[in-house]
Amino acid sequence: MKKILLLVLLFLTNSLSAQNSNSTETYSYKKGDPNGTSKWYMGREIAHVMGFEGMEWLNRPEREAEENSLKLLKNMDIKPGDTIADIGAGSGYHAFKIASLDTDVFVYAVDIQDEMLAVMDYRIENLEIDNIAVVKGSEKSVNLPENSVDKILMVDVYHEFSYPKEMIASIKKALRPNGTIYLIEYRAEDMSVPIKEVHKMSEKQAVKELEAAGFRFKKNTSNLPWQHCLVFVNE
Repeated sequence: MKKILLLVLLFLTNSLSAQNSNSTETYSYKKGDPNGTSKWYMGREIAHVMGFEGMEWLNRPEREAEENSLKLLKNMDIKPGDTIADIGAGSGYHAFKIASLDTDVFVYAVDIQDEMLAVMDYRIENLEIDNIAVVKGSEKSVNLPENSVDKILMVDVYHEFSYPKEMIASIKKALRPNGTIYLIEYRAEDMSVPIKEVHKMSEKQAVKELEAAGFRFKKNTSNLPWQHCLVFVNE
């Protein structure tokens, strides 16, 4: 009996050690950008999440001129019957634009902040919109059903994921085979883009991270004023 107990304890100890080792290998911690979290993934420092206090900035009047969301939506080639998830939807800037394109398009608007979710729920109720579902995600999951989405949109949010490896794995599960990710990030290669460096990403870094998660890089539709429009396919 004592031998069995010792073997069980040894197994549990080894399992915990392996988990801790994997966690250490995935993420590292060191000082970096003053605006960063000091948490690193694949050579990139993770940025702080923009809180709901920045909601006014998300809805700023000049945003269309700076980002050209109408061109972005054209890049996505949205068709009737598409199910699209806007990950890190915030107050719904893109989600509501997508939902207005066609009543046969369905949108999951995913965010982790209750304040953002409440704003979107309020708009859905008051505007009587029936093709948007608000979903509360977590730091490690988008909380969407498996094989439920044709296209994923992430606008200036991926670089803020506290657990990018886990998040992108949950996105892969939610995305249908040959489904598409549209990763929108401010260009780190362009010093003229007036955004803090830790809130930018280079094409090279984004491709490195998403290819490691099993996605195929298809193209960079480089027609937005300040941002990359990086397209990945779920294979």
